[in-house]
Amino acid sequence: MPQSNAVDFRSIGKQAPKLLRPLWGLKNTLKFTSKVRGKGNLNYAFAVEHAANLYPNNVLIKYENQTITYREFNERANQVSHCLISRGVKSGDVVALFLENRPEFLINMAAIAKAGAVAALINNSQTGKVLAHSLNLVSAKTVIVGEELVAALKDVEGDVESLTDILMDPDDDTPWKTEHRDIGYKNLDKLRAEFPTTNPSQTTEITPDAPCLYVYTSGTTGLPKASIQKHKKIMGIYFGLGMLMGRVETSDTIYSSLPLYHATALYLCWLPALANGGSIAIRKKFSVSEFWSDIRKYDATAFGYVGELCRYLMNQPPGELDKQHNVKMVTGNGLRPDLWKEFKNRFGIDDVREFYGSSEGNIVCYNLLNQDQTVGMTIGSYATVQFDNETEEPIMDGEGFLKKTKRGQAGLLLGRITKVTPFEGYTDPSKNQGKIFKDVFKKGDAWFNTGDLVKDIGFRHLQFVDRTGDTYRWKGENVSTTEVEMIVNQHESIAEAIAYGVEIPNTNGRAGMVAITLQPDVTELDLQSLYDHLKSELPGYAVPLFIRILSKVDSTGTFKYQRTTLKKESYEIDGVYAALPGNKHYVTVDESVVKGIAEGKYRY
Repeated sequence: MPQSNAVDFRSIGKQAPKLLRPLWGLKNTLKFTSKVRGKGNLNYAFAVEHAANLYPNNVLIKYENQTITYREFNERANQVSHCLISRGVKSGDVVALFLENRPEFLINMAAIAKAGAVAALINNSQTGKVLAHSLNLVSAKTVIVGEELVAALKDVEGDVESLTDILMDPDDDTPWKTEHRDIGYKNLDKLRAEFPTTNPSQTTEITPDAPCLYVYTSGTTGLPKASIQKHKKIMGIYFGLGMLMGRVETSDTIYSSLPLYHATALYLCWLPALANGGSIAIRKKFSVSEFWSDIRKYDATAFGYVGELCRYLMNQPPGELDKQHNVKMVTGNGLRPDLWKEFKNRFGIDDVREFYGSSEGNIVCYNLLNQDQTVGMTIGSYATVQFDNETEEPIMDGEGFLKKTKRGQAGLLLGRITKVTPFEGYTDPSKNQGKIFKDVFKKGDAWFNTGDLVKDIGFRHLQFVDRTGDTYRWKGENVSTTEVEMIVNQHESIAEAIAYGVEIPNTNGRAGMVAITLQPDVTELDLQSLYDHLKSELPGYAVPLFIRILSKVDSTGTFKYQRTTLKKESYEIDGVYAALPGNKHYVTVDESVVKGIAEGKYRY
């Protein structure tokens, strides 16, 4: 994969005016901070109210054929917040948000924050045990569920002990099924209409150190983990990306078909629009066929992306309308280096603001200078250290400290943990193990392990290389091998399972593959039964695309599975079955299937 190994210093001069961008937003930043100075209410809820006061009649949200102004957004959020408070929701309580992309997601998220509660943003593709786990993990007291997801919640409702209240938010696109009318969920839209549109007093009592959101991340040690997003972190992004570097001006519209439960959509699209009086246009789910039509419909000047989205757009046949739009800037993460320039040229994109960061991490990169094939620059304290891909461990020197890489050499990215750049961790403290490295370069220091391999290409710019360890990325999502293995092992025919990611030509990330052994009394695996089991228990992006049946599992002396060998052997070997795009079952991988994958016959 072609990549640049150095920052193009000749182009830095051309991008120099962008270094002035933070100054353009300084006025609004100072205006905001003057409002909260000495009051301690530097929080997301107040940011919503402040924006509504500054830009009451500006359009904040565009969705399908409706628009919502800043004033309308704030008033609806206030009604929901008063409703929640009346139903016993108080400061520190957890309210789970389980909806597809629509304005109500953002309205309810703001309402929860205004009540001083914590919004747990549930992945709307979750079902079964994974969904129940996500709710139990944060001891959700209340769930706001979209009408479109009622069936999934109803299946696990009895498995969530902390749950005391369920509110259903109606969806115009989902016909209310007769069999669901009497399930006992209260209609939130009807309830909120009875409450005032004034700002709740609780907003002024929220401190910067209070948790605002729980954003889930796929864990390397099992099911999803909930990372703690405090108000001060969100406001740091609001100022840094929203008001200063990643500005979406009052005349701009940023389009996002990315899931709102993800930090990418929230932090790169939503907050920059909210901070400057701009607009965000959202879509329930990404559609490659409707993407550019939406861009033109909403007159978008920017859009959010993940690598997969860009690849899908590039896979469409070129057309006369490719440049018939007003988009000048795109922001996101995961744009493949080999597609970067071709993507910009084909669609006439001037500015790619690639971003690097994780919801739980303490290091952020942003491509402010519009350099090609880089995740941008960071102002935080970071280091890249040598990493052994075979043992999947960092390399130490003779004194027991880690060894730094040279410029241009791939290494494991670490972020220094300080008071300014803390590691807030997860709701379950035991999940923090392995994320903090101590005594890295000297006794007493502490660093956050990103789990990512990057190259330092100079001028504090980094270039993403790959994920390490027990997670892989597919369809823009991090997939936990341990979570997949746990679900696979629950099938009655499986004795042992090893999950890992494998590369498919011309795709982003790695596709899921599982090597399994069968129970001693099983002579033939019912592949359809296995597929149905995985489909019902895992999010769609986590369902393994390849299954490999082994006679036995080889492990190291410490019983660590030989994932490295399995990854190298991939799916081009006997005993492998594939779930091909469009199919709902596994088929034997033979030469024709391997050839079809290599030639791009199957559209992943």
